[in-house]
Amino acid sequence: MDLNETVSSIKPLERAFLEKAQKRLDSLTKPPGSLGRLEEVAARLVAIYRDEMPGIPRKVVFTFAGDHGVAEEGVSAYPSEVTRQMVYNFINGGAGINVLARHAAADVVVIDIGVNYEFEDLDGLVRRKVVKGTRNMMVEAAMTREEALRCLEVGIDLAHEFHDKGYRMFATGEMGIANTTPSSAIASVITGKAVRDVTGRGTGIGDETLNRKVDVIEKAISLNKPDPYDPVDVLAKVGGAEIGGIAGLCLGAASLGLPVVVDGFISTAGALIASRICPDVTEYLFAAHNSQEAGHRVMLEYMGLRPILDLGLRLGEGTGAAVAMTLLDAGLKIYREMATFGEAGVSDEVLN
Repeated sequence: MDLNETVSSIKPLERAFLEKAQKRLDSLTKPPGSLGRLEEVAARLVAIYRDEMPGIPRKVVFTFAGDHGVAEEGVSAYPSEVTRQMVYNFINGGAGINVLARHAAADVVVIDIGVNYEFEDLDGLVRRKVVKGTRNMMVEAAMTREEALRCLEVGIDLAHEFHDKGYRMFATGEMGIANTTPSSAIASVITGKAVRDVTGRGTGIGDETLNRKVDVIEKAISLNKPDPYDPVDVLAKVGGAEIGGIAGLCLGAASLGLPVVVDGFISTAGALIASRICPDVTEYLFAAHNSQEAGHRVMLEYMGLRPILDLGLRLGEGTGAAVAMTLLDAGLKIYREMATFGEAGVSDEVLN
């Protein structure tokens, strides 16, 4: 399905489902609203699925991997080779996302959408390479518009493919050395905030490298002049392949009536691109957590998303999303399994 057809398929949530879910939640054996955000997520899942009693969904974390030409500018604490090395770690089940996805009863699928390396056939690796790493955005546009659109379509296609396999909840993750640099650029261009206000330390860079990173982003934006009103242009000029794949996944999932649990800073840059393409997509997104990156909260607030967790995470890969998935399951289980006042024979009268 192409981008335009996908966007035209995305519908706002129906208030009737939210109201029915709230009515059931208020009938459960507890004071109204006493389970806080667990009730909120349960009601929204009912509305997303358009099902008054949805089951516990089959879950998958998509970890999109891509390299970045801007790494040549020394903006990361790690060399680009780490991207491919970590892909093998994901496939072998040894990374943080593997551990936390097992905890969440979610599968992990790694997507090579832009790694500068040719992987062999591997179980758990989906090869959908659009570019062999983006170009250095301080010298030229990171991608062509056609490449950016192809990245979006990879994400859309994955949503359909895994929907057809029976998955009903998606999470986003990523791996790509230097990918906080394009994410900060996207955050600055779309939200209008100064580059320094949305740029953080990524993998743990020092003050000198942070200053260089800010300078690189400012020069890349000045050179490429991305149009903040054209999210595909922003993605192409200062974005990344994995960011585009995540944006496409968000759009594809929303068109199918499925929720997406968005991980950290880089994943949120992808969600931001998706929300600029189609604002209704945000109703299908759950912000997993608030990371330590300076621009993360800026993007979340811009989209009107409230993070579920705040654990000081900054790993990426989909780790925060995997943890948040367990809480979405908890909300659904409360909604499905907790007794109502009538079932339990408990009075629901409030004493004055």
